[in-house]
Amino acid sequence: MLSGHSTWLFENNPVIISTGTVGGPFEANGKIPDAFHILHDDIWLEQDSFEKAQQMMMEEACQYAIKNSPIEKEQVSFFISGDLINQITPSSFAAKTLGSPYFGLFSACATSMESLALAAFIINANGAEYIISGTSSHNAAAEKQFRYPTEYGGQKPPTAQWTVTGAGCALVAKSGQGPRITSATIGKIIDMGMTDPFNMGGAMAPAAVDTILTHLRERNVDASYYDLIITGDLAHIGREVALDLLHKNDINIPDEKFVDCGLTVYREDQPVLAGGSGPACSAVVTYGHFLELMKKGELDRILVVATGSLHSPLSVNQKDSIPCIAHAVSIEIGSDKS
Repeated sequence: MLSGHSTWLFENNPVIISTGTVGGPFEANGKIPDAFHILHDDIWLEQDSFEKAQQMMMEEACQYAIKNSPIEKEQVSFFISGDLINQITPSSFAAKTLGSPYFGLFSACATSMESLALAAFIINANGAEYIISGTSSHNAAAEKQFRYPTEYGGQKPPTAQWTVTGAGCALVAKSGQGPRITSATIGKIIDMGMTDPFNMGGAMAPAAVDTILTHLRERNVDASYYDLIITGDLAHIGREVALDLLHKNDINIPDEKFVDCGLTVYREDQPVLAGGSGPACSAVVTYGHFLELMKKGELDRILVVATGSLHSPLSVNQKDSIPCIAHAVSIEIGSDKS
């Protein structure tokens, strides 16, 4: 099951039998509105705080995934989730509503694949029948915590990114119909000494490359094995840095096969500066867009590398550098083993 130092091979091929994705009005006007199962026309979701709106989106994503699956809510063994907000409050309060045993995670924008990897590990080892893995983010909540409240109207540099307002989850099972989770590589902290919190893409790119190189080596496959290698939210800046670093390591991935969720979710004419970001970025694009392409037969194998910038308001105020991480999960089309 363990290949190399940090890659898990899932011989039992846990299957994603259902997904749920939720977005806000800005996402509804983006490049892939059809990737969202539920879209809201108001970022408040009729709640009295942005954090409560984020919690509601996570609840809706989970409820949608369960409703459109062959199981009942009571059959869910575990809920694995996390987010950016203080003490992962939206995820924990959503877990209270869902009522399933709960693992709370923090891996910033890499949480989507960290939670999926752990879900697949537990399922593969016969530790559960069904697990919901997911994450969420809210643009206004993240701005308030990490930068400035939106009403402040602060200027941003072109390296900055736009946090996705949304939630995405996958219902992972031992058997059934759907894409298979075949392996996962758990990343390590990579800190290049960068201190600019408005350039997360540039900071996270080395972590993404380190995890990709480790995955290919420990799984003993070439980059061409995958139809797409998908990063979480490197956006324009980080993607170019990552491609350059991969090339220096003799990994040449065609431009069209190295895609980024932060560049997939929004249109080029939307004011997102370098591109999209946030834990929900990789979750909604993967679960709502790329998995649908797999189900349609347009993709057979993808490697999703979710990237996380692990800074906090505290670390920024203390002038610390930005530690980054990336977790990779391979998803492939296989036969029904139910």
